[in-house]
Amino acid sequence: MLPLWDTQPHRRTPILTALLIAACLGVFGYEVSLLLADEKNFAVWMTRHALVPGRLLAGWADAAQWQTVLTSMFLHGGVAHVLGNCWFLWVFGNNVEDRLGFFGFAALYVFTGAAAALVQVAVDPGSSVPMVGASGAISGVLGAYLVFFPRAWVVSLVPWIVPVLPVPAVVFLLMWFFVQTYAGVGALLAGAPGAGGVAWWAHAGGFLAGVFLAWNWPRAGRR
Repeated sequence: MLPLWDTQPHRRTPILTALLIAACLGVFGYEVSLLLADEKNFAVWMTRHALVPGRLLAGWADAAQWQTVLTSMFLHGGVAHVLGNCWFLWVFGNNVEDRLGFFGFAALYVFTGAAAALVQVAVDPGSSVPMVGASGAISGVLGAYLVFFPRAWVVSLVPWIVPVLPVPAVVFLLMWFFVQTYAGVGALLAGAPGAGGVAWWAHAGGFLAGVFLAWNWPRAGRR
């Protein structure tokens, strides 16, 4: 299912959500320019700023390696990757930002993104495959949305049923989480936690981190 929009109104302009989307698109534009200029330099630059689990653990005392936990959140591996992440962030992020405010939303985004990355590192500690993408942090936003707005509706594109279908947010998000966890378990049992180039456990870990953080947010920020 692809979310098109949700029915939950928001009062504030989602400034940080827009800035995060602009940052992801801007960095991706820079990636493309590097790739077109020199493939070798592009590969070196991407590897330097991506999170590599095995490299992070081997150089755990090196601050530069821990910086990749943050920098990797703004890198993407392709057009579909960056556009998909930006779209999910827009649909669900504006309301979560409305509830938490600019700085609260920033804290949630960074915390859940880091938690997602560390879960994937824990599951696949020896991996030498660079991890990139905002998916972990956005998964945290989805988890927070589930806590804050479980009764909202998400109008979704569901090609195998009807073109457009309103789905309860709690159903949409729990189904999404089930798919990530199911795929993660399958990859783990197959001995390839990062199979297919998708960090399934980062998605699941980020989602649970978002649920945890939102659930424990001060009551003034929750209904």
